[in-house]
Amino acid sequence: MSDENVFTFDGRRIDFRNGWTVGAALTAAGVRSWRTTRVADRPRGLFCGIGLCFDCLVTVNGRPSLRACLLPAQPGDEVTTQRGTGHDDQAC
Repeated sequence: MSDENVFTFDGRRIDFRNGWTVGAALTAAGVRSWRTTRVADRPRGLFCGIGLCFDCLVTVNGRPSLRACLLPAQPGDEVTTQRGTGHDDQAC
């Protein structure tokens, strides 16, 4: 893979191919969970894979609640695990 096609996930280098989504790249790299629920802090990742559910939410470059299954992977992006809603809220 090209050095150009790399983003980071929680500080880890993730390589991807042109046309891949963030979710596809994370899955190919063996990452299965990149969000936790507001209540009970349960792990989530790809579920439907087509943008109908919201299990695959990630924070990218500080912007929370982006669906990894729809978001094109971009070189240099900083993707982080999303905790709850991705804002400074607490569990209900």
